[in-house]
Amino acid sequence: MKDIIEVELKTRKADFCKNKTDILAVGLFSDAGKLDSVNSMLNDKLDGAIQQLLKIGDFKARDRACTIIYGNEKIGAKRIMLVGLGEKKKATLDTIRKAAAVAAKKAVDLKAKTLSLALHNAFGESFDLSAIGQACTEGTYYGSYRYDEYVTESDDGRLGSLAVELIDSDANKVKKLNQGLNTGTIIGKAQSYARTIANRPGNVIYPEKIAGIAKELSRKSKNLSCTIFDDKQLKAKGMGGILAVGSGSVHKPVFIILKNKPSSKKANSVPTIGIVGKAITFDSGGLSLKPAANMDEMKLDKSGGIAILAAMKAIAEMDLPINVYGFIPSAENLPSGSSYRPGDIVTTYNGKTIEVQNTDAEGRIILSDALAYAAKQKCDIIVDMATLTGACMVALGKYMAGLMGNDDELMKQVQKASEESGEKVWPMPSGDEYAEEMKSKIADLKNIGSKWGGACTAAAFLKQFVGESKWAHLDVAGVDLISGPADYSVEGSTGFGVRLLITFLMNMANSK
Repeated sequence: MKDIIEVELKTRKADFCKNKTDILAVGLFSDAGKLDSVNSMLNDKLDGAIQQLLKIGDFKARDRACTIIYGNEKIGAKRIMLVGLGEKKKATLDTIRKAAAVAAKKAVDLKAKTLSLALHNAFGESFDLSAIGQACTEGTYYGSYRYDEYVTESDDGRLGSLAVELIDSDANKVKKLNQGLNTGTIIGKAQSYARTIANRPGNVIYPEKIAGIAKELSRKSKNLSCTIFDDKQLKAKGMGGILAVGSGSVHKPVFIILKNKPSSKKANSVPTIGIVGKAITFDSGGLSLKPAANMDEMKLDKSGGIAILAAMKAIAEMDLPINVYGFIPSAENLPSGSSYRPGDIVTTYNGKTIEVQNTDAEGRIILSDALAYAAKQKCDIIVDMATLTGACMVALGKYMAGLMGNDDELMKQVQKASEESGEKVWPMPSGDEYAEEMKSKIADLKNIGSKWGGACTAAAFLKQFVGESKWAHLDVAGVDLISGPADYSVEGSTGFGVRLLITFLMNMANSK
C-alpha cells in the first residue's frame, strides 16, 4: 500500500519574480479590469504573456479555472499558474480556499515538487491576512489529497510529497499569513485524516476498527479520554437501537465516547457540548435491501462519525478551552439470519420504543441511543451529523447539508460556522407536524414517515431523544461524496463537516 501524499506548508518572505519554485500560483478576478501589482510585475517579466492571454480570451478567470504559463530566464518560477477567482464582488474566504485547492490539485497532477502560493494579493485588504492564510492552507490540503492507498501498481508516477509555501515580499504580511497557516494545518490535516478513514472499505473499517482508532487518538493526546461500550455493555445499558442495527453482522456494534478535557480552566465557563456522529461502516439496507447500483458507496455511511473523530483530534491538538464529548454509535447494517426485521419493536436507551418499518432507516435508530446518552451526560448543546436521508439530497442536491434543530440561536451559530468554514448548510423545518408522522400505533415511534419530507420527519424523530438540551442536526447525505471529476479535488470522501464542526467549536470556545 502506498502512503497518502505528504504535504508540508510554511510561509516565507520572497520576491515574487525571483522566487524559485516549480509552480507559482497567482489569482485573477474575471471583472478586475486591470492586473494587480504582482500579476503586473510577472506580466512585464513574461513579455506581456498574461495580458495577451486575457486579451485573446483563452483565459477568462472564471471561478476555479486555471491555466499554465511557462517561465523564462527573467523569473525564478518554472511555471506561473493563473487561477480564476470569478467576480470580485462575489468573493468570500471560500473563494480563496477553493483557489488554493485548485492550485494544489493541479500541482500534484503535474508532479511538481514545490508550489508557491501568492493568491492573497488579488484580494488586497478585503479579508484579514491570517484568515486568508488559514483558508489557503485548508484548501491546499483539500486539493492535494489523493486516495490510492490500495493501488499496488500504477504508471501515473505521482510524487509522494508536495512542499508548499505561502509567500510575500512584505515580512509583516508573511507573519500574519503564518498565524492562519498554523490553525489551517491542524484543520486541513484533520479533514484529510477523515477522508482517508471514510474512503476505506467495509472489510477494512468496521465498528471494532473505529473503536481502535479512537483509542489510539486518546493514547496520543493528553486531552482526550476514550470509553468503548461493546455489545455486552450496550445490552447492559439498554441501548437496543445500536444492538438491533448491528445484529446482522459478524462485526459487533460499539458505542464510542471521546472526551476532551482541556488544560485551561476557562472551559468551565462555556457550555459543555456533545457532538454525535452516525458511523454505519457499511449499509446494505439490512433486510430492506438497497438496490445493487452504487451500493459500494455505502462504505461512506460512516462519514458523520468519522467527522466527529477528526474534529476531536483537532480540538485536542489546539487545546481548545472547551469541554466536548464526541459520541459515535457504530454498526454494520447487513442481512442475515440474526438481522433485525421490519415489524420488530426496539427499546432504546431512554426507554422509548421504536417500531421498525424499514431496516434501511437505521441511522436514526442508532442515533436515538447516542442522543439520549448525550443528554444524560448533561451536555448543554448537542450537534449531530449523519448521512441520514436520501430525501435531504433530493431537497438540496449535492451542494449543502440540511440543518434542523430546536433552538434558533444555536442554528444561527452553526450557520455562522458554515459561512466561515465554506461547508454550506441550509435550514429546514422539523416541527410537531413532522413528529406526528413518526408516531406508531403499536410503539412510541416508528422509524419512517410518509414519502414526503423525509429529511424533516427524520429530524423530528431524532428530536424525541435530546431531552432539554439545545440541539442541532446536520443531514450530510449528498455532500459526503465527490462522485465525479471536480476542479478542486479527487473523487471519494469529502470529509464534509470536519471544518464546520471545528469552526463551530472554536467559536464557542472564544465566546463570552
